[in-house]
Amino acid sequence: MIELPVVRLREDAVLPERAYAGDAGLDLATCERVELGPGERAVVPTGLAVAVPEGFAGFVQPRSGLAARHGIAVVNSPGLIDSGYRGELRVVLLNTDRERPFVAEVGERIAQLVILPVPELELVEVPELPATERGARGFGSSRAT
Repeated sequence: MIELPVVRLREDAVLPERAYAGDAGLDLATCERVELGPGERAVVPTGLAVAVPEGFAGFVQPRSGLAARHGIAVVNSPGLIDSGYRGELRVVLLNTDRERPFVAEVGERIAQLVILPVPELELVEVPELPATERGARGFGSSRAT
């Protein structure tokens, strides 16, 4: 188990938590009321800062319930939180519904935070890459076109 230090930057910030034991994501909540009209996007504050441990990264993911019921997406999904970042966690939400506005009240869960290990890599320039069955086929799809 790893520790994830978290600081409330605002008193009304809701600490992230899992909805169920074993869930991969920690729910992130808004600390401000936000209203998104059809097609609008906003940077939504959580009032939290975290210290992702070195060798790990945080990934902000959309909530499937918000997507299915309201058409709410995380624009830069997944949002990347590097281990050196200490600023506020903010979520870029987009209302993809063409007709209905979406309102998130203070404390409403708007996204999930997943912490994953990220290996250190050494970039090695080579004249060509090793061959695979797929090769360069299927950009954007796993099926050959």
